[in-house]
Amino acid sequence: MPPSALFSPLALRSLTLRNRIGVSPMCQYSSVDGFATHWHMVHLGGLATGGAGLVISEATAVAPEGRISPQDLGIWSDEHIPMLRQITEFVRAHGAVIGVQLAHAGRKASTHRPWDGHGTVAPEQGGWTNVMAPSAVRYSPQYPEPAALDAAGIATVINTFHDAAIRALDAGFQVIELHAAHGYLLHSFLSPLTNHRTDEYGGDFEGRIRLLCEVVMAVRVAWPDELPIVVRLSATDWADGGWQLDDSIALSRRLAQLKVDLVDCSSGGLVSHQQIPVAPLYQLPFARRIRHEASIPTAAVGLITESAQAERIIADGDADLVLLGRELLRHPRWPLQAAQELGADVAWPRQYERAKPR
Repeated sequence: MPPSALFSPLALRSLTLRNRIGVSPMCQYSSVDGFATHWHMVHLGGLATGGAGLVISEATAVAPEGRISPQDLGIWSDEHIPMLRQITEFVRAHGAVIGVQLAHAGRKASTHRPWDGHGTVAPEQGGWTNVMAPSAVRYSPQYPEPAALDAAGIATVINTFHDAAIRALDAGFQVIELHAAHGYLLHSFLSPLTNHRTDEYGGDFEGRIRLLCEVVMAVRVAWPDELPIVVRLSATDWADGGWQLDDSIALSRRLAQLKVDLVDCSSGGLVSHQQIPVAPLYQLPFARRIRHEASIPTAAVGLITESAQAERIIADGDADLVLLGRELLRHPRWPLQAAQELGADVAWPRQYERAKPR
């Protein structure tokens, strides 16, 4: 059997991932005031011992009002660092690279976690009213009307990402992913469906990408040059008149110039009337085209469940990394099983070696 492409190493600046399998950020809704808990230690630590090359934390809010739900993880305070550092030390000790997704939910903030219902969380239930966006456009009738950010508010947002990057380094993270997808704040500036501004942060393509580019530059200043930055994009809004794949390709070319190392190619989430043709590998064409037309490494995501699928993605040059989400919730040791299926010889944790198929 030829060597597995999926289990070949991937170099990102000074780091080398042991394979091309990554853990996609997945909200756990298990924090109080943004603090990581033992749940996060077990969840992320288990994914590291399961063999993934890259483990990325859930959307980690750069400001209290930037949380999706009141139970989201946060990194807006130095007090968040000690527990995060315990987690990163464990993950790194077990051979995985640990990343953090820095996020601001924008107009989709202060919402219920999935098992508590839908829509906005009222202040008396722990929510907040100071949700923000490029323009005062609701996500849906169940969401509040956001305040359009003014120049001072935009400057504050940029500074919160910068400061969060400094804390992320102190906490022991090795990769930063900036969340510019799924309808959250940075994505909402990109799309003409949600950005109706007429100032320098709106209007044409250059205006709408300005905030993300300035956030990238601010984070790159705070983040060591030897460590990578990833940006998660919604490659298309799946809605007429919205952000499209050609826009993502053009933006990705710009991100490469700004020293972004990889684009995580997701889609959708901006508007409630989106029409997504969900099927296995439905987002793979985004990773393929961005990789080849923007000349930047990409990660493929979305309904990737089988080792043969993941192997083919890497072997065919459609993406440089495969990120799995729900499949790893179901099977945290999927990478070890995939290695067995693909004939790759990988190390198991010594505590589990006696269970390794012979």
